[in-house]
Amino acid sequence: MTEDKLAKNADWMEDYEGQLAVDVFQTEDNVVLKAPLAGVKPEDLELSITDEVVTIKGERKEVEEIKRENYLAQECYWGAFARSYVLPMPVTSEKAQATLKNGILTITLPKQEKTKAKKIEIKTE
Repeated sequence: MTEDKLAKNADWMEDYEGQLAVDVFQTEDNVVLKAPLAGVKPEDLELSITDEVVTIKGERKEVEEIKRENYLAQECYWGAFARSYVLPMPVTSEKAQATLKNGILTITLPKQEKTKAKKIEIKTE
């Protein structure tokens, strides 16, 4: 590939906002969202939660400046990213907790009481 073609291929990333992969699962009491954020500092993240949607915005900054022509492959996304996830059930957003440990963001969202499964005792007559 010529240098012009390499430059054109790399230029599309400058205006692109990266997507963030997430895993979402539920426990009896919570909905838990996990996202890999290696190299992202907490101060470079913005998290907003409603009763129905979680939105994560941030930026993964390159530590050292490497000229584009020196890359042999560039598969890691560097720059701004965002992800909104529509929750499958209502949560109590005021009680949500978020931690960033070992490059994994974990958001724990308590389910609203009305959506929790309730066990009902069956009586015999």
